[in-house]
Amino acid sequence: MPRNGEKVRKSLQWAALELFRDRGYEETTAADIAAKAGVTERTFFRHFADKRDVLFDGEAAFSEALTQAIRNAPKAFGPWDTLLFSFGSVKQMFIDNRPFTEPRQYVIAATPALQERAMAKTRSLVTNVTSALCERGVSEPEANLVAWMGMAASSYGVAAWFKDNSMGLGEHMAQAFEKASRLSQSNFATTKTTATSSEPRARGR
Repeated sequence: MPRNGEKVRKSLQWAALELFRDRGYEETTAADIAAKAGVTERTFFRHFADKRDVLFDGEAAFSEALTQAIRNAPKAFGPWDTLLFSFGSVKQMFIDNRPFTEPRQYVIAATPALQERAMAKTRSLVTNVTSALCERGVSEPEANLVAWMGMAASSYGVAAWFKDNSMGLGEHMAQAFEKASRLSQSNFATTKTTATSSEPRARGR
């Protein structure tokens, strides 16, 4: 039976991941997770509020690291470059957790309750990133837009990294941010052209 607090949390996380994958989320109880990890159900609830939280341990630490990186980014950086710099600063957290987060993504994708929790965690992270960007003088609407775009780009980069090990995470992340930037500029230009062409022309006298 694991006794160290951090080891217990890790054991519970892996137990939950394996049970959710093999048995299904709805068919797995907190007691099942505790038993597989070799601890009591009471111990489970000392570490996690419910079974949905088990797979998202570490989100608070990641949010703190990312927002601190935003604050530490070079002052000359605009909001988009700031986010790319900041995700690069915390990439080791992704690398260290890959053995867990890679299989976790498939469990979440197959489980509506976990998708809901993941989205709630993302909204919380976006709020924190938005606040950190605002501290750098970015307007709140722009900061929020950039934060959501950054989340999408980082998720794309991580997913590409999971599929392709020929490049490092940093390279995949940079490519994802560049692609998102190009797409947004292209769509803006198309939207602007469409809007201009659809304006009614003034009639001659």
